[in-house]
Amino acid sequence: MRRTAPAVAAVVSALLLGVTGCGNDSGAGVSSLQTPAPKNPAPAAPSDKGKQSTLAGLAVLPRGYLADTRNGTGPFTATSYLTSWSADPATDRALLLNASFVEGYRATRISPDKKKRFTLQLFKAGSVAKAKALQQGFWNQDTHERSFDVPDALSDASVQYDGGAGQSVAVAEVSIVVGALVAEISVQENGALGSNLKPDTPLLTTLAKEQRVRLSARSS
Repeated sequence: MRRTAPAVAAVVSALLLGVTGCGNDSGAGVSSLQTPAPKNPAPAAPSDKGKQSTLAGLAVLPRGYLADTRNGTGPFTATSYLTSWSADPATDRALLLNASFVEGYRATRISPDKKKRFTLQLFKAGSVAKAKALQQGFWNQDTHERSFDVPDALSDASVQYDGGAGQSVAVAEVSIVVGALVAEISVQENGALGSNLKPDTPLLTTLAKEQRVRLSARSS
């Protein structure tokens, strides 16, 4: 599970889509023998809240989802990202430095029934090549179970066991690169053990495609 999506023990912006949070993929694998390591510590309030972001207008959000008051939305610097969102600051610091990281933006939303959490993170690197290296560096920090159909993207769908909370966690996640921008998108749902959770790959597939279109229009 991607470490910067709010998920497991500590689970883990402006274009609205004509998309609903329904429709699931039943083919996800289930990991239940081990508790996955928490990939995102309990988030601290981002320190860059008052700053203007050039990336905010590029964020694509799911229609009907609500503001997530427990998790931050707004711009971040390398320092605030490492402090608030990174589960491995030493590794991520090196990745951001090597990518000549410029700025970032994070948005989180909750489904109307409060069962699913959507997270988007945008990272602006120093070049196209550095963005691709940053994407791969982030992605390689975790194991991945099953990709799904998102063209020119890294994708993963899984159902895992959170031993700390005694719950199952279904996650769909996608990482894409457009120009010097990396977009990490995830939809996560927690549920009781034995519940028939399925990663919401249809929703994330649509959001990822729309996010690519949005970023491509900006880059052209």
